[in-house]
Amino acid sequence: MTLLAAGFAGIHLAPAAGQIAAVPPQTISATPDAIKQREQELEATRAQQKSAAELQAKLKADIAAIGQDRSKLNAQLIDIAAQVRGVETRIGDAEARLRPLDSREQQMRGSLESRRSEIIEVLAALQRAGRRTPPALLVRPEDALQSLRTAMLLGSVVPELRGRAEKLAGDLTELVTLRKTIATERDRLAADRDKLRDDQTRMAALVDERQRKQSAAEKDMDAEGARALALSRQVDSLQGLIGKMEQDLKSAAKAAATANLQGAPTGKPNLGALKDPARMTPAIAFASAKGLFAMPVNGSKIRDFGGSDGAGGVEKGISLATRAGAQVTTPCDGWVVYAGPFRSYGQLLILNAGGGYHVLIAGMERISVNIGQFVLTGEPVATMGSRSQVASILATNASQPVLYVEFRKDGTPIDSGPWWAASEGEKVRG
Repeated sequence: MTLLAAGFAGIHLAPAAGQIAAVPPQTISATPDAIKQREQELEATRAQQKSAAELQAKLKADIAAIGQDRSKLNAQLIDIAAQVRGVETRIGDAEARLRPLDSREQQMRGSLESRRSEIIEVLAALQRAGRRTPPALLVRPEDALQSLRTAMLLGSVVPELRGRAEKLAGDLTELVTLRKTIATERDRLAADRDKLRDDQTRMAALVDERQRKQSAAEKDMDAEGARALALSRQVDSLQGLIGKMEQDLKSAAKAAATANLQGAPTGKPNLGALKDPARMTPAIAFASAKGLFAMPVNGSKIRDFGGSDGAGGVEKGISLATRAGAQVTTPCDGWVVYAGPFRSYGQLLILNAGGGYHVLIAGMERISVNIGQFVLTGEPVATMGSRSQVASILATNASQPVLYVEFRKDGTPIDSGPWWAASEGEKVRG
C-alpha cells in the first residue's frame, strides 16, 4: 500500500524543493536518462548555433544581392514584416488555446489528488486481483490507465469496484488526452517562436541596410535628428509639433512640400499600384482608402475614438494592447515628419500621408525610420517594448505595451474607424 501511494504521488507531484536540498550531494549520481537528456540539450544547442550561423551567412548574401536596388529591399522588408505579423498572430492564437487546456489539466490533477485515498484503494484491489503487476504501474497516468483497461478487459475487476474503476479510467483518459494536446500545442508554439526569432533577425538586418542607405543619401541626418528633438521641446501640442516640424525642419519641410505638390491620386483606388516597391509617392489617396488599412500592430483594442480618456476628456485616437516586442508597420504610404520622443507619448512617429492627412503612432520602444523618409504600406517602422510608454495609458495598463494611433485631417483629429479593414482579405498590402 505504501508503494502504491508513493507511485500515485509520482503521477502529478514533483518532490518539494526542501526534500531535494536535504539529499546529501555525494548520494546524487547522474542517471543514464539524465546523461542522455544533457547530450540531447547539447546537440540542440549546437544545432541552433549552426542554424544561426547559416542564417547570418544567407542574410549577408541576400543583402549583397540587393545592392543598390531600393525596390528589392522594400519588397523584402514588406514581405518579411508580413511574415513576422503572421507568426505573431499564430503564437497569440496558440497561447490563447493553451490557457484553457492548462487550466483544465490543473483541475484534473487537483481532482485526482483530492481522491488519492480512493484511487489507491481501487488500484490496490486491482493489484491483488491481477496475476502480476506491471513494473511501471503507477509511474505515469498513461501506465495507470493501461493497467485499469487491461484489468477490466480481462474481467479482473470485481463488480463493486467496476463503477469506481470506470470513473477513474475516464478521468485518466481525459488527463492523458489533455497532456497530449498540450504537448502538441507547445511543440507548434516552440516552432513558431523559433521562426519568429529567425524572421526578426532577418528583418533587423534588412532594416539596418535600409537605414544605412538612407543615411548615405541624407548626409546631415544626425544633425536633423538633433534639431528635431530641440524643436519638439518648444511645443506642447501634437498639432504644434507637426507645424513646427513641417515649417522649421528641412527634411520634414521637404517631405511636407513633396506631399502637397504631388497631389493625391484620385478616382477609385488602384490596389495594383501598391505592388510597386519603388514608388516614392502614395499609391492610393488617403481619403479614398476607407476600409482598406491594416492595423499597424497585432493586438486588441482597449480604447476607441471618442471614448473616455480616463482623465475627464475624450480619446482622439485608438489604443491597442499588444505583445511585448511586437512589430509595428505602416498602415499607409507617407513621409516621416517626426520620429522620436515627445512629451507624454513616449516614442512618437508622425506620417504625412498627403491630402492634408497625418497619421500619428505612439507608444513604441524603438523607431527604425528617420525624418524625411518615405515609407510604404506594410513597411516595418518600429518595435514595441515590454510595457506601456504612453503616460495616459500607463496608469491602467502598466504591465502591457500599448500602441496609440491617431488620424488627423487639416490638423483636427478624426475617427480612424472607417479606414480599417473589416477582414484580412480587405487589407491593403505593399
